[in-house]
Amino acid sequence: MADEPEDRTPEAPLSAAGDEYEQLLDDYSHFAAPAEGEILAGHVLKITDKEVIVDFGYKSEGIVPIAEFQLPDGSVTLQAGDSIDVMVDRHAPHVEGYITLSHEKAVRLRSWDTLEKAFQESLPILGRVIGRIKGGLLVDVGAKAFMPGSQVDVRPVHNLDSLIGTDIPVRIVKLNRRRGNVVVSRKLAIEEDQAHRKEAALDVLAEGAVVTGVVKNLTDYGAFIDLGGIDGLLHVSDMSYGRVGHPAELLHVGDQITVRVLKFDKDKERISLGLKQLHADPWDSVVERYPIGLRVIGRVVSITDYGAFVELEPGVEGLIHITEMTWSRRLKHPSKVVKAGDSVEVVVLDVKPEEKRVSLGIKQLEADPWTTVEERYSIGSVVEGRVRKLTDFGAFIEIEEGIDGLVHISDLSWTKRIKHPSEMLKKGQMVQAVILNIDAHNRRLSLGIKQLQPDAWETFFRSHQVGGILRGKVCRASNFGVFVELAPGVEGLCHNSEIPGAASKRDEPALPVGEEFDFKIIKLNEAEKKIGLSVRAVTEEEERTRLEDYQRQAAAATMTIEEVIHLKGQGEGR
Repeated sequence: MADEPEDRTPEAPLSAAGDEYEQLLDDYSHFAAPAEGEILAGHVLKITDKEVIVDFGYKSEGIVPIAEFQLPDGSVTLQAGDSIDVMVDRHAPHVEGYITLSHEKAVRLRSWDTLEKAFQESLPILGRVIGRIKGGLLVDVGAKAFMPGSQVDVRPVHNLDSLIGTDIPVRIVKLNRRRGNVVVSRKLAIEEDQAHRKEAALDVLAEGAVVTGVVKNLTDYGAFIDLGGIDGLLHVSDMSYGRVGHPAELLHVGDQITVRVLKFDKDKERISLGLKQLHADPWDSVVERYPIGLRVIGRVVSITDYGAFVELEPGVEGLIHITEMTWSRRLKHPSKVVKAGDSVEVVVLDVKPEEKRVSLGIKQLEADPWTTVEERYSIGSVVEGRVRKLTDFGAFIEIEEGIDGLVHISDLSWTKRIKHPSEMLKKGQMVQAVILNIDAHNRRLSLGIKQLQPDAWETFFRSHQVGGILRGKVCRASNFGVFVELAPGVEGLCHNSEIPGAASKRDEPALPVGEEFDFKIIKLNEAEKKIGLSVRAVTEEEERTRLEDYQRQAAAATMTIEEVIHLKGQGEGR
């Protein structure tokens, strides 16, 4: 070994060879192809017009066609430095110096893994509705899936197109990876979500609790509120202390509202909700806020035959009774004074919070005319008014707004026998009358019409006396005598005992009705308006007069007894 160099170190060649071997192994490992179907993590190095150059952990870089990242408008949101999933695409055209990769296939492959796991474990996934096909919808869940129309919702959906372009939760009901067949159901996902939310809601619901929900549906009688998987009923009567005609006046579908649980039956899953119960009942302090005598402005909300309801504030309404609208009694209907929607000033007359009643008045805004009636009118004065009402016993006459007086049937005429006021008066007629009596305390006014004319009886008694003879007409007969009209409206009675020959006339009047005779007044009673008459007294009076005439003639002339007797006989013959 003499020819070997002196400075040779035997270990050096062996160490260098070892390092080269390690490097060769490392380089070789980068050229080993990935397993088919293996998903690799890539790092975007550069983006060109046609490809995306990706570092995926091997010595050689890979390329992905730019088309896999382009949006419908041709733009690309990918940037250098982004991380993406890729896999080797052995079926794509080869590019010298690069390994051809596919991002779409990697995503699809990973999606199928996700779909299989979701299917096996019954997990909900998110999908996007991309179109409508026969019998249902096409949904992108990482793979194109079919959703039958019956599986779109828990309720029938009439417009499936409205879901296109939206992201929806679905459950996989059928999956065949080899055939690429996926069937999904949104209905199952919704039902499962509702079941979970319902269970959670039932655990926390309790009477008196304040909860938040979403208006799900409106009806004439209330609104159904989704409390998270379970519905509660908010009745229209529990929406507001004020008047609510229809729930739509306060709520709309989709509104989020806070309500109080009034009743909760967990077994039957029935929940009654209240909205107004979140606030204090205005009736609790109504006495303090609306003392008797207070003037307040309210809004007329409804009108009935007996009055009008006025809203003083939401939840507090009062009634103006028809009798409290005007001092006049002639008001036929409240609509003559107020109309729905009117803003009116009223006076609080009474408050009963336990019955939720407030009595209101309008006429109290003006002075009661009866309080000054005695100052403005006097007994015996003549007034004018309109006939407002006719009854069997008389007529009511309004002499001013709120002041009515009664003309009794007996005060209509001195002379006529009136059976009903309508014989002399008509409703609405303007008439004059005399005030006979004023009773302001009891709101009564007595009037008379006949008092406008002199009393025929009074006139008769002043101009006649007992013993007087006057002519009269027999106006009617009775079994005890006949009634004689002596003057208009003035009658006297001639008893049968005062009529000669009356006893013999049993079936006919003692004197013929309608005939005139001379009668002597034998009785006068002004207080009772009674006049007693006699025909017999007239005859006797005539006889006495004739005898007196004979006596005067005898005294005035010289006659013999025979002449006087003869003269008397001639007179009796006459």
